[in-house]
Amino acid sequence: MFISQFFGAAVVALLAAVAPARADDDVAAKAQACNACHGQNGVPIDPKTMPIIWGQQANYLYKELHDFHSGDRTSPIMAPLVKPFTLPQLRELANYFAAKPWPAATPPSPAPAPPEGIAMCKACHQPNFEGGEPAPRLAGLSYDYLAAAMRAFANGTRTNNGDMPGFMKALTESQRDAIARYLSAL
Repeated sequence: MFISQFFGAAVVALLAAVAPARADDDVAAKAQACNACHGQNGVPIDPKTMPIIWGQQANYLYKELHDFHSGDRTSPIMAPLVKPFTLPQLRELANYFAAKPWPAATPPSPAPAPPEGIAMCKACHQPNFEGGEPAPRLAGLSYDYLAAAMRAFANGTRTNNGDMPGFMKALTESQRDAIARYLSAL
């Protein structure tokens, strides 16, 4: 009897000590599904179709997760992954990835010249295109991902931002291409 009471008390004490650590681990455990595609080290397995989420703006990440969750942004991959989560859990995931370091890349030397039309992007995405509330970081995302996102806003297939479709429609395809090339080289 004494051994079972001692063992029971030891288990309760151990669980109480581990509970705070498990809360942190819980977010990390949930993030494992994200890491499968977006990368264990912050570099997506396919940067052409998947964005970098490590070090991205927390509010932007939350908005995108929320939009996949609500159906305001569609994706046959993302929607079913985020649907089981509550909105507070999605906020935790966004904060978790925002706190990670942006994967370092070697910028080209010399830096490319800013293309025509890029100035309008600075108002929201900041002078170095590293993002800020509420706009995401664009510097360092892949050319293919940026070009596809800009094209989706321009042709109306991505509509979860009120301003971007108008901005992208105002640019020619060659301007969008030059902007995507420039941003991916930063």
